[in-house]
Amino acid sequence: MTLPTVFIPHGAGPCFFMDWTRGPADDWAPLAEWLKGLVGSLPERPKAILVISGHWEAPAFTVGSAERPPLIFDYYGFPEHTYRLRFEAPGSPALARRIRELLVAAGLPAQEDAERGYDHGVFVPLKLVTPEADIPVVQLSLNQDLDPDTHLAAGRALAPLRDEGVLIVGSGMSWHNMRGFTPAFTGKSAAFDAWLAQATADPARREEALRHWAEAPYAREAHPREEHLAPLFVAAGAAEGETGRVAFRDTVMDVVVSAIEFGG
Repeated sequence: MTLPTVFIPHGAGPCFFMDWTRGPADDWAPLAEWLKGLVGSLPERPKAILVISGHWEAPAFTVGSAERPPLIFDYYGFPEHTYRLRFEAPGSPALARRIRELLVAAGLPAQEDAERGYDHGVFVPLKLVTPEADIPVVQLSLNQDLDPDTHLAAGRALAPLRDEGVLIVGSGMSWHNMRGFTPAFTGKSAAFDAWLAQATADPARREEALRHWAEAPYAREAHPREEHLAPLFVAAGAAEGETGRVAFRDTVMDVVVSAIEFGG
């Protein structure tokens, strides 16, 4: 059974685990419910999850190989209780080694890090996706060049994992302008999101479109820096030749955000 790949919006900091005073109290609730149903929507339960998070960049692709990764609370100014969240999913040194070997075999320099823990692009959404924390999780960094071709190539290299029971998850945001969560950006976010849906749907044109993503409508307003879009490149590359579809879309804090699923 070949698992799909997916690009998910991981929200804002620990957004699913706090009460927001700005906007509707349940602004993030639809996304939370979708994340809770993600595993159940798959053709089979994953044996492991590989997450590429927008919150880890390295000079070369680096895979976390700790057996029991700690949590990295890399968000700031949130309520005290959000720094006591727990997510105790085990790592998988064997899978980390397999990931590194696949990348190196494809000509992509890669290394392992046995110390680094899960950043909030991993543990915040996965607390909803796997609340029992009973599926091993391995995190892969971005390459700090953020080049679409580099990350599409990484996805192609990692595609065999899909037949080995590994769910490949790109964790970022389809809109990531920290000053752009206001009504003034609603229409712009909708335009960029519509482009993203069209660009990722057709496998024959997808890679070329993603290489030139910065030419999309309001692209640099959506992503002043593309670290939260780059995980999508990996998810897309791992599903070369397969269609993409919008798996979730909602307006959150005045902007449109979406999740994209490939293959499956």
